[in-house]
Amino acid sequence: MSGMADAAPRGAPRSMAARMARRFLEHRLALASLGILVLLGLAALAAPLVELALGVDAETANLFNRFAPPSAEHLLGTDELGRDLLVRLLHGGRVSLAVGLSAAVFAALIGTAIGILAGYFGGRLDAFLMRFTDGVISLPLLPLLIVLAAIDLEKLGLPPALARSEDVSLYRIIVIVSLFGWTTVARLVRAETLVIRAREFVKAAVAMGASPWRIMLIHILPNAISPIIVATTLSVGNIILFESVLSFLGLGIQPPVASWGNMLTNAQETIWSAPMLAVWPGFMIFVTVIAFNFLGDGLQDALDPRAVE
Repeated sequence: MSGMADAAPRGAPRSMAARMARRFLEHRLALASLGILVLLGLAALAAPLVELALGVDAETANLFNRFAPPSAEHLLGTDELGRDLLVRLLHGGRVSLAVGLSAAVFAALIGTAIGILAGYFGGRLDAFLMRFTDGVISLPLLPLLIVLAAIDLEKLGLPPALARSEDVSLYRIIVIVSLFGWTTVARLVRAETLVIRAREFVKAAVAMGASPWRIMLIHILPNAISPIIVATTLSVGNIILFESVLSFLGLGIQPPVASWGNMLTNAQETIWSAPMLAVWPGFMIFVTVIAFNFLGDGLQDALDPRAVE
């Protein structure tokens, strides 16, 4: 009898995980979105291999081959500087996806830390952190990002070589979005922490003398992971949109580094003579953002504990 009693609790998590996986697999849009995102990620990672296979260079201009139509050498044609459009799209995908995923993860880490601290300790710390969160939420995010992205880094004390490097614009976008994009995760984690803190296994850990940090890391965080995953997934699409807008305005990823946003910027002057230069990066942004949103919806349905009980 005792063996049967022990087997049930051990099987329960596996059963719940199986039901979560089944619910996700039944969400056709989310499953298709996951497949699309995997293909996009693999294609972006394979950009150097595609570049080598086609025998082209993503950054080498050829003014004698501007606006070339699709061919065996240039599958999507060339851009306004004679560069291969397909390879530029793949390299731009590497940058846009890296910015979206990195900023979403860093923002989730910040929001998780603030949410757990506020929910577990409560009192004045909770009041201070939540009022601070409300203050960040009240800020107009896009105008704020535009202002921060336009700041001259040399005037902030950064070495000129670093401030003018090609990759500094990428890192700046990740830092800016991470510092102001954590509020949703913080509120969700705080709410989940308040619920978990009142459960019996947490009270038992407190009675056994476990430290607050151990309780938050071992008992609360694993049980609050579902809203973190969902919120992070949903935020990736928004971050990619923010990066695209900033790059389109000339304040984001700076050439010669390619991103879908600055590819749109370069194409705006040739929108009537060569519309595909704008259609392809715009289409990639659209598909990626929609796919992340559908994936987030599917994860939200699959990880909802009320739906799997």
